[in-house]
Amino acid sequence: MKLWGGRFEKATSGLVDDFHSSISFDQRLAALDITGSIAHATMLGEQGIIPDADARAIVAGLQGILRDVEAGRVQFEQDAEDIHMNVEKILTERIGEAGKRLHTGRSRNDQVALDCRMYVKQAAAEAVTYLRALCETLLGIARQHAESIMPGYTHLQRAQPVTLGHHMMAYFQMFSRDMQRMKEVYHHADVCPLGCGALAGTTYPLNRERTAELLGFASISLNSLDAVSDRDFVCDYLYAASACMMHLSRFCEELILWNSHEFKFVEMDDGFATGSSIMPQKKNPDVAELIRGKTGRVYGDLIGLLTTLKGLPLTYNKDMQEDKEGLFDARDTLVKSLMVFTAMLSTCTFRTENMARSAEGGFTNATDAADYLVKKGMPFRDAHAVIGHLVLHCVKENKAILDLSLEELKAFSPLFDADVYDACSMRACVTLRDVPGGPAPGRVRETIAAGEAFLDAFEI
Repeated sequence: MKLWGGRFEKATSGLVDDFHSSISFDQRLAALDITGSIAHATMLGEQGIIPDADARAIVAGLQGILRDVEAGRVQFEQDAEDIHMNVEKILTERIGEAGKRLHTGRSRNDQVALDCRMYVKQAAAEAVTYLRALCETLLGIARQHAESIMPGYTHLQRAQPVTLGHHMMAYFQMFSRDMQRMKEVYHHADVCPLGCGALAGTTYPLNRERTAELLGFASISLNSLDAVSDRDFVCDYLYAASACMMHLSRFCEELILWNSHEFKFVEMDDGFATGSSIMPQKKNPDVAELIRGKTGRVYGDLIGLLTTLKGLPLTYNKDMQEDKEGLFDARDTLVKSLMVFTAMLSTCTFRTENMARSAEGGFTNATDAADYLVKKGMPFRDAHAVIGHLVLHCVKENKAILDLSLEELKAFSPLFDADVYDACSMRACVTLRDVPGGPAPGRVRETIAAGEAFLDAFEI
């Protein structure tokens, strides 16, 4: 008979047991569920709600189950439905009548909310650890390439020269925001719902603050209805994971392009590339492509939960069992993606000579040529038109701007002088962009130092 079966005259259908059971996936919460039960039993004993001897027996029994779970010696049963009932069933089998007192003043509704919050806290802290490693890798590449010139792009067309270090620090900014988002996720989840019961609290004199203290929560939930029905913190994690995967996917897209024969900006390490079953020459950036593909999977986890929650009345509804598989999937996908991406990036070889050569094409110094005329006294809009005509001429002649003689340049504006060749060189185009947040090597080094300080100070 089910632990809740007293009101029923017949057993549930086998089809329902299979459809209803969540133990196949929520057993992942076993250690957290047991930890929460230990805190609950400890509080029950301290409050005199159950005999102290029973509380001690429950705690000892749960500790034994936890050891066996961690050692892989526990076989969970589908008939017991979920991790909560499985643990309680095993406990009662081991310690007898005292085990039946564990659920005093508690519902599976506040119990599962507790487990999910503890899981999300762990997942957020874990994500921060892997993001930190990625950010440190980015800082290392940026330090090495603060002066390595490459083309910057808009509309996937060469636009203005920047440096590889500047480019890497753009992604540092993205992933540092992901760290901050995960910190917020942690704090949103850091609220203990235990003691809210099924939806309306309990008549027992629980010490909810004590349970929160034992479990390391910062505070307790302030409304029992909200506490058991809230999954905002799961949505928060799924959004933070989705944003992080989006950043990884954008980075992967660029690495895939840079790895192509058309760009030749980067060479993937053999350990992070694959070959073709038919074309012997191929070296494919499959790791980057797979991360790009898995991003949609994490988006789906977020959209799935939002859709599940959108029509639910207060408080708990069985629909909410659908929160866990998406959460677990997103966590696994994010962690694996961060691990393999960081390892892949750290082994990439950047072909800086090809980057510099590419920056010299595509008229990436056209804006600087216009600025040159502005500094000579010409209004910017007029300078823009002059350089536009100059670029059109160069396109027809298959030349770069600085390939033209001074006489040819003066045909477009008498303001051109011999100093234009230095003013519009690739090095000058980068170095003269000496504004906060700009690509000048000194500014890149400033952002690297700021990034180092951010990582040193960051904590959850």
